Amino acid sequence: MKPLPFSLVLILIAAQAATAGDVTTQPTLTLEGAKRVVAAAMAYARSHDAPGAAVAVVDAGGHTILLERLDGSFPASADVSIGKARTAANFGRPTRGMEESINKGRPALAAVAAVTAFTPLMGGVPILVGKEVVGAVGVSGAANAQQDEEIAVAGAAALQSTPKSKE
Repeated sequence: MKPLPFSLVLILIAAQAATAGDVTTQPTLTLEGAKRVVAAAMAYARSHDAPGAAVAVVDAGGHTILLERLDGSFPASADVSIGKARTAANFGRPTRGMEESINKGRPALAAVAAVTAFTPLMGGVPILVGKEVVGAVGVSGAANAQQDEEIAVAGAAALQSTPKSKE
């Protein structure tokens, strides 16, 4: 086996020299957390007679953790709910404001789709731990956009109201 070239040894040493200032730690939404969000959203949907609903939970990067769909939801509701959740996570705010901006005459916001995939429809809500976005929930397929949002808010609230663990 040949010894490593000196330049590669220097690169490896430099790579190991990362300090606390070079990286951060951030809270991460777990599968268990996503399950709690979906359970609360589904309970709200059922108790408010939603005719259908697809509930998607994504992590802070917009990657799907969990998706559940009530019987009777239209097939594309699953994809739309993921898009709403991804949009809320990536922009760090509810999707309601985006839809309202477009509807109130700011169609230039729609051009954002040329830069990044997003779904500017009501029903996406970020999940926060403190002020940090750890994920988001998106809902599609309920009676209307307002009910989509109500279901998403109920889901997000299940995790946001969790008492902090003792340290």
